[in-house]
Amino acid sequence: MHLGYFAMPLHPPTRDWREVLEENREAVIVADRLGYSEAWIGEHITTTAEPIVSPLMFLATVIPVTRSIKLGTAVVNIPHHHPAHLAAQVAMFDQLSQGRCMLGIGPGGMASDAELFRSAPDQRGEMMLESIDMMTAIWTQDPPYKLKGKYWDCTVEDFVIPEYGVGYMGKPYQKPHPPIALALRSPQSGGTLLCAARGWIPISGNFIPTAFVKGHWEGYAAACEKAGRKPDRQIWRVARSILVTRDEAEGRNYIADPEGGMSFYFRYLRTLAMMRSTPGAPDDAVRAQVEIQVNEALEDQVIVGSPKSVLDQLIAFRDQTGDFGTLLATGHDWDKAEMWKRSMALLAEDVMPKLRQHCAAAPAGD
Repeated sequence: MHLGYFAMPLHPPTRDWREVLEENREAVIVADRLGYSEAWIGEHITTTAEPIVSPLMFLATVIPVTRSIKLGTAVVNIPHHHPAHLAAQVAMFDQLSQGRCMLGIGPGGMASDAELFRSAPDQRGEMMLESIDMMTAIWTQDPPYKLKGKYWDCTVEDFVIPEYGVGYMGKPYQKPHPPIALALRSPQSGGTLLCAARGWIPISGNFIPTAFVKGHWEGYAAACEKAGRKPDRQIWRVARSILVTRDEAEGRNYIADPEGGMSFYFRYLRTLAMMRSTPGAPDDAVRAQVEIQVNEALEDQVIVGSPKSVLDQLIAFRDQTGDFGTLLATGHDWDKAEMWKRSMALLAEDVMPKLRQHCAAAPAGD
């Protein structure tokens, strides 16, 4: 089992933008030094709590200061980009990183982003598929380009001069293109069908119940068999919020703090989920319901404690979900920076070797 890193990222909006950008850079650099296999970074435009407006631009800054960690977008909100522009950026990033690019995509779930870009909920899924098909064509074909769809038109026919490269678009380092991944949330996610049909990487999010995670694999495996593909648990990524502390008390006290970073993380996510289709700020009734959901999430969706306790919890989690290829540890706000950096090291150097031994001795799932 590989160990990776997954960050939206998410921080209190009162924090200084430059400082949180540097903090997130440091987290990826630390992950590389500790042997994490990959780092996934998210994207949003209209929320200062999620300060990465371009994961490709952000990740480009760590290429020269990391050695081998793969660098993924999780996710690029496809409907909010022109497919030709995004295809060119991804290809260049893959060349700069010498093939370390992984492209996580999604239809976009932030209501304020959708309002800004005027993308309708009933169109975004269709827009995502049209766009990625155009991007794939750009990566694998030479001009003339004549890609006409419902939402975009990528055409270069009149000005093509092969001897000068005019009209041509750069190709990725990886052939035919970087691996594509899709983040999954709901238990019966339609994304599992897309991953199975198109050979994409399924990523189960960290802020969903364990039963949903198990359901992702079941849906993906069934869809693979229907599509004539053999489901491979090794490509499945599963994310979880994990905090490894020196002893149980340190971890539990942090999780129990209503003003702590983990509480803020789930309070933010649950508020957005409840207000997704309701303009304006939450009222007292919504806030009260959110607090109930936050407590449930902290109990069910966070793995915390001493190295031995975290190992036991991860084994129990894997027993419930079945085997998966990469565990993605979620990046959280470093309100206690030394604790979080120590957690990353303890997870990589103490917990994961023992977890891998357990996985080798006790295979789980089909």
